[in-house]
Amino acid sequence: MIRTRSLLADGSRLRRLAPLALPTAWGGVAVAWKFGCPLARQPGLPMRIATSVVFLTVGIGMVLGLRHGLARELARVRAVAAATQRVLLRPPPARLDGLALAAGQLSASRGASVGGDLYEAVATPYGVRIVIGDVRGHGLAALGAVVAVLGSFREAAHDEPELAGVLRRLERALERHLRERARDEHPARAGAEPEHPVAEEFVTLLLVEVRADGRLAVLNCGHPGPYRLGQRVERLPVGDPLPPLGVLPLPARIVPYAAARLLPGEALVLHTDGAEEARDHRGRFFALDAALAGVPGEAPAALVRRVQAALLHHTGGRLADDIALLVVRNDRVRVPAQPAEPGLRRSRPAPSSHC
Repeated sequence: MIRTRSLLADGSRLRRLAPLALPTAWGGVAVAWKFGCPLARQPGLPMRIATSVVFLTVGIGMVLGLRHGLARELARVRAVAAATQRVLLRPPPARLDGLALAAGQLSASRGASVGGDLYEAVATPYGVRIVIGDVRGHGLAALGAVVAVLGSFREAAHDEPELAGVLRRLERALERHLRERARDEHPARAGAEPEHPVAEEFVTLLLVEVRADGRLAVLNCGHPGPYRLGQRVERLPVGDPLPPLGVLPLPARIVPYAAARLLPGEALVLHTDGAEEARDHRGRFFALDAALAGVPGEAPAALVRRVQAALLHHTGGRLADDIALLVVRNDRVRVPAQPAEPGLRRSRPAPSSHC
C-alpha cells in the first residue's frame, strides 16, 4: 500500500514537471553549444546575435512551459472547487412541492466559489423548509461552520416536527463545531495563535417553513428579513429576532412567527446582508428593493441572475462580503370550491302529514 502511494506521488510529480522537459533540454543544448562548440566562442557580432537568439528561444520555451503547467494546475483547482460547491452549497431543485426555486452565491474571496454564506431547501412532511445564513467573516475560513450547519439542517428538517426543534439541532451542531475548533486551535496544540479565533465566530440565519396552504412559519436569528414580491415589493415581517447562533444560548421557549402567507403567484426573496450592504465607489448602498421591482412574474432563476448582475455593476465587481440569494415562488394553483354534483345532493325529507 505504501509502495503504491509512493509510485502515485512520483507519477504526479513527473506529470507536473513534464511541461518543463523540452525547455530544459533546449537549455542544456544551448549551454553545451556555448561552452563546447569552438564556433560559438568566436568573437564578432554574428556570433553574439546567434547566441542571444538561442538563449532567448530557451527562455521563451521555459516561460511557456511554466505557464502551461500553471494553467493545468489552475484548471484542476477550479474543478475541485466546483465539485465542492456542488456538494456543499448545491443548487436547489427548480421545482419543489409546487414551489419554483432558484439560488445563487457571489464570493468576496477572489478565486473562491464558496464562502461564508449558506442556503438549502428541502421538502418534508411538514412543508418545504428553507434555511439561509451567514457565517461571520467570509471566504474559506468560514467553511467549517457552513458544513456543520448545513449538514445538521439536511437531517433535522426531516426529523423534527416543529421548526423550533430544527433550530435547536442547528445550535447544537454549531456548538460541537466550535468546541472542536477551539481544541484544535489551542496554543498548546497548534503552537501559535489562530488567525481566525473561534470566539469571534457566529452564524446569523433565517428558517422558513412554507406549508401546503401557503402559510409561513419563520424563525429569525439576527438575519435580514426576506422580501415578498406580489402586487408590490415589501419587507416580510418575521417577528422579534433571536440571537445569532454562537453568541448567546437560545431561549427556553421558541415560537415561530406565523402571521404571514405566500399566496399563489407571489415570490419570497431571501438574502444575506452582503446584498444590501454592497457599496459603489461613492459609498452608496445597493438598493435591493428597487432591483427586485423589475419584471412582474419573472422566473426565479432569471431574477437571481439579474440581481447578481446589478450587484456586480453597482460594486464594479469588488465585493466586500459574500452574497447569497434564494428565490421561492408559489406556483401552487388555488382551486375554488366546487358545488356538489346534482346526483350527490342530499334530498330534504318530505314533510310528514298527520291525519
